Amino acid sequence: MTKQKTTAYVYIDGANMFYTQRKLGWFFDFKKILKHLNKSWKVLHTKYYTGIKTDDPKMSSFLKYLDKVGIVPVTKPLKQIRDGKVIIYKSNFDVEMTVDMLLERSAYDTCILLSGDSDFEALVKKLQDFGKKVVVYSSRKTISWELKLIANSYLFFEDLKKEIKRSG
Repeated sequence: MTKQKTTAYVYIDGANMFYTQRKLGWFFDFKKILKHLNKSWKVLHTKYYTGIKTDDPKMSSFLKYLDKVGIVPVTKPLKQIRDGKVIIYKSNFDVEMTVDMLLERSAYDTCILLSGDSDFEALVKKLQDFGKKVVVYSSRKTISWELKLIANSYLFFEDLKKEIKRSG
């Protein structure tokens, strides 16, 4: 008799993944990431949280790609923050991701978080208090020590490069 895979929901911190890919110097193929995840879990739902500029054709194309591969984009407009003469674009999704992970917890056994952000430490602990396993995917360059210590397990994108790197 084969062991049944545990169910999982996947939550992707888009801003964190953007900076992780920049630091790594290569890009992820999210279809390949889903294929990788489905080897170990029965992935029921995947969300990608990101801020958007209203008239950005590249972002529009990326969101269509996510939808096509089965990832639900969760978006809100980027905020412009002036820092002296520099304009910084920012959109924090930590609260929305936290709310979703807590409200949806009855639908999954394992929460898979693609982020290295230490802001999720309290959330991970709370999900574990509710009996959920939390697996973090990040980079050696961007994972916080808090997430490394508290997650049930963590994996590094660098170790999966051959499997998840976008071609071309």
